Amino acid sequence: MFLHQAVIYLAAAVLCVPLTKRLGLSSVLGYLLAGILIGPFGLALVGEERADLMHFAEIGVVMMLFLIGLELEPAQFWSMRRSILGLGLSQMGLTTVVLGVLFTVFLGWPWTVALTVALAFSMSSTAIVLQTLKERGNARSVMGQSSFSVLLFQDIAVIPILALLPLLAPSGMAASAEGLGHSQIEDLPGWLQTIVVVGVVGGILFFGRYIFIPVLRAVAKTRLHELFTAASLLLVLAISYLMQTIGLSPALGAFLAGVVLANSEFRHELESDISPFKGLLLGLFFIGVGASLNFELVWEDPGFIFMLVVIVMLLKGLSLYGIGRFFRMSADQNLLFALGMSQIGEFAFVLVGFAQQISLLPAQLANQLMSVTAISMFATPFLLLLNDRFIDPYFGVKQKPEPRPDDVIDEQHPVIIAGFGHFGSTIGRMLRANGIEATVLDHDSDRVELLRKMGFKVYYGDATRLEMLEAAGAEKAKIFIAAVDSPETNARIIETLRKHFPHLHIFARARNRMDAYDLIEYHVEHVYRETLYTAVSLGEDVLVALGFRRYTAKRQAQRFIRYDERSLRKLAVARHEARDYVLTVKEEIEMQERLLQDDLMANLSADDHAWDSEPMRSKT
Repeated sequence: MFLHQAVIYLAAAVLCVPLTKRLGLSSVLGYLLAGILIGPFGLALVGEERADLMHFAEIGVVMMLFLIGLELEPAQFWSMRRSILGLGLSQMGLTTVVLGVLFTVFLGWPWTVALTVALAFSMSSTAIVLQTLKERGNARSVMGQSSFSVLLFQDIAVIPILALLPLLAPSGMAASAEGLGHSQIEDLPGWLQTIVVVGVVGGILFFGRYIFIPVLRAVAKTRLHELFTAASLLLVLAISYLMQTIGLSPALGAFLAGVVLANSEFRHELESDISPFKGLLLGLFFIGVGASLNFELVWEDPGFIFMLVVIVMLLKGLSLYGIGRFFRMSADQNLLFALGMSQIGEFAFVLVGFAQQISLLPAQLANQLMSVTAISMFATPFLLLLNDRFIDPYFGVKQKPEPRPDDVIDEQHPVIIAGFGHFGSTIGRMLRANGIEATVLDHDSDRVELLRKMGFKVYYGDATRLEMLEAAGAEKAKIFIAAVDSPETNARIIETLRKHFPHLHIFARARNRMDAYDLIEYHVEHVYRETLYTAVSLGEDVLVALGFRRYTAKRQAQRFIRYDERSLRKLAVARHEARDYVLTVKEEIEMQERLLQDDLMANLSADDHAWDSEPMRSKT
């Protein structure tokens, strides 16, 4: 029986999700469609057992909260605090008030029911919005950053909302325990329950830092990937179960565990291990939701369902648009922001389902609200399509003028420099001062004009294009210097050079160690990190200021660079395995420091003809 049901669910997902992706829609819609297809109101391939599946698939929601916690690195969260609190709190507050008043005044719902539904409907779909931003290439736009801030606030707000709902229920905490499972502390006095809850939460934060992380380090040393995956799952499920036993949401425990581990060296490894389970279980969750949609209720009162969908999305969109205007978004970005987030999110399924479990919402209304949620999610891609086809072309920002054509190159030199900002221009000036001419390419038209006024001969052109490289004389050149600001652009240039001009000696700029790893994978021998040489030069001056002789400090700086360059290529091989990488980095650092100390002691005992200290000099 289990295998039979598993085949049905997986087959439905495999058929429907690629279809929706091919149509440019979200995978969430594919899972919902799969559930509808195999559900009682579709082909009726699944029946009552879908309720058991929902309990199992809700682990996917728990794991989603864990991954959200992992992404909440305190420093990153603090840097975004104004955007998250400003946009997020404004959106949820305004939307909840507007919808709550609507439900209370015009629909006559009790205030507890109206507040519950307003809070659930104020959520937007993280899965749909983030996937849409990624597919449309808007993740780094003003609209994309604003949407991410709001979604992040909403994801965090789920936790206090889950804690608030039992207080709105008729039987308070007892209802919470009944809905979430048996609470081991329900017979204790209220004040003692509070102490226990606070103690458990504090214990998770304490043990996470001083117990969980050391345990994961011990597991990592076994170098057994499957054991580390098992330990990751055990951590999430154990903390979630602990929270459930004291009558709180398992999602709260998972979220706290993620926050605790956000700054650990295992953050990315945990994400990679948990993400496949989260994705699969969330997929099953959405299939279960689709299979649970009661279309008989929709057909019984379609006017109420579709009226609620239109009114909620309209009011929510207007609220979002007003917030965008207040935060001074441009018209086109603001409209996309309002339309893209006007749907009701997947957490509404969780909140509405939980509210039904604790008798806060009647079953029929809860089923209707789930139908409204699903229909709003189906509607979002079509709203964005409508905006692209009929609204933005006429009311959005006018199209940008055609890009400037590439310059015609009338000279060729043995050296080509791509990118002539602060980094590239310094190289060019040094070469020219030594009688070496270079063909210089840059794709920033404003910078090209400014440099020409300064006396530099710079050609406007995109060095990622093969024809531009050919025009610059890459076929006959000896050296190519990739000095573009963007690591991604540099990588594309080098990929083209390796394919069409393998004879060139490539000297490449890297912002940091991680960019250098990417270049090494392209077999670039000469990689120059911005952060290395300036930092080492500063360290050299600090040694001199502390009493070291200039010759000794210079020698130690050169050796530091040599040892670091040697370890760089070794670490590049290990970086794709997080556990191996961390251990290798630790070993290399210890070895490098030991070698430098040995070199220092050996030369202090010999006559090194050290120079006298010289005054500190500025570094540019």
